[in-house]
Amino acid sequence: MSFIKQYIEQEKLNRRNFLFASAAGLGGLAAGGMFGPGMARAAIADPTIAWSYRNRTNPYWNEIVSGGEAFVEGLGMSKDALVHLINEGSSEKSLADVKSLLARTNGELALAIDTNDAPNCRPIVEAVAAAGGYVSTIWNKTDDLHPWDFGDNYVSHMTWSDEKPAEETARILLNAMGGKGGVVHLGGIASNNPAIERLQGLKNALKDYPDVELLAAEPADWDTQKANQVMSGFLTRFGDEITGVHCANDTIAYGVIEALRAEGIEDMPIVSYDGNPQAVQLIAERKILATVFTNPHWGGGISASLAYHAATGAFKPSDEPNEHREFYGPTIMVTPEDAVEFKAKYLDNVPTYDWTDYWGPSNGQIQYK
Repeated sequence: MSFIKQYIEQEKLNRRNFLFASAAGLGGLAAGGMFGPGMARAAIADPTIAWSYRNRTNPYWNEIVSGGEAFVEGLGMSKDALVHLINEGSSEKSLADVKSLLARTNGELALAIDTNDAPNCRPIVEAVAAAGGYVSTIWNKTDDLHPWDFGDNYVSHMTWSDEKPAEETARILLNAMGGKGGVVHLGGIASNNPAIERLQGLKNALKDYPDVELLAAEPADWDTQKANQVMSGFLTRFGDEITGVHCANDTIAYGVIEALRAEGIEDMPIVSYDGNPQAVQLIAERKILATVFTNPHWGGGISASLAYHAATGAFKPSDEPNEHREFYGPTIMVTPEDAVEFKAKYLDNVPTYDWTDYWGPSNGQIQYK
């Protein structure tokens, strides 16, 4: 599992490079507000297409961006036509980069973005709408923010219904623990919607396992290195009381595995989330019990497609029903029994998608509690 050590070292390098860039003042300029919410400009003939995301060394985000590139290539362009806005987990940089690009493109922008945390979604959407651009978001937004409140400019929001799948992986974990012992949870960024839902999924499952104690739940910020540190701390605090680990995503699981190996622990039950290629291989080897695939390639391509086709006037978002403006993406559970078959179908040979079938694999309108 040398790839885990390489992954941690790469994350360290990316973080240093990001800090150097920030210190050098590579920020954004505020875009002028020429258009108000709901006041879309005429169709844009040739909008700049951009994806704003954490970083590409994360396998999940690499798949997201690969989907965006596949969409761009489907338009007959080079994949290099896709503009990359890499925020390295900084909401401030995310917003500054978007404003800078809006200024440079005079608002002629089709943007797909994960805003990094839920509160950051509103200022990003407001900036794009004010400049007359078009934006599709994924994963993170507040419950009171809706695309239909911004006419056509806020095209769509896609997330995944994580609570139930996370509960299902938790049940696999708790059964592997024999229904007793102590479990720890390593989560994402605390304010991220998926981090909240995945922890809640574990808590839901624990209600049926009275002999399992949740020893601790701490954020690991979706980060392998941070997860390694958090898990090392858990081992120091709880030692042999830990009999299972619930990870909010695959990259967290890599850090957990490395921390366990450092203590000579090779057989700890672990579950994760995202369905990254490395995690699927570890599942096939029974090093991880289960993960959940959210088809990031399709999610990345279709989010860019929705923003682009709305910008060019191919469809009018405000004419669409609400379930086409806020919707769930697809999820597939991956276990050791089906990991090889799943890998062959979705990872070794990525399906070819029709990027104008905007809602084909989606799972219905987002529901709020």
